[in-house]
Amino acid sequence: MQLLALALALVAVAVVPTHAQTPSSGSTLDVVRRFNDAINRHDAAAVAALLTDDTVFENTAPAPDGTRLVGKAAVAAYWERWFVNNPDAKFDSEDVVVAGDRCTVQWVYRKMRDGKPWHLRGMDLLTVRDGKIAAKLAYVKG
Repeated sequence: MQLLALALALVAVAVVPTHAQTPSSGSTLDVVRRFNDAINRHDAAAVAALLTDDTVFENTAPAPDGTRLVGKAAVAAYWERWFVNNPDAKFDSEDVVVAGDRCTVQWVYRKMRDGKPWHLRGMDLLTVRDGKIAAKLAYVKG
């Protein structure tokens, strides 16, 4: 029983909801927020500047496992194409949880599809290293 209480206490200290944190300029939370803001602005240069040289991006398509891209050039090129193909797309964060160098973001992806509002819910598991995104693993519902 004491071991369980200790484990729960450690989890409570390690995983703090973002509403309880004040980000510093190099913190995991700050880097993830700047990255997500750059995506929502469709700013390819800002996205690329926030990627490590060996970054990994696992996309959600095609189902069921998505596509895995490795390296800053490949991931930056993906986002450049994505911005062109999704000019009105936006990600709204629902919940953000930080644990050290890792961050989980629940989001709603919104855009127009066939002239009608469309959305998809999902989440990202991000890893930050040296003030940059080292990994972005994306998952969707349904």
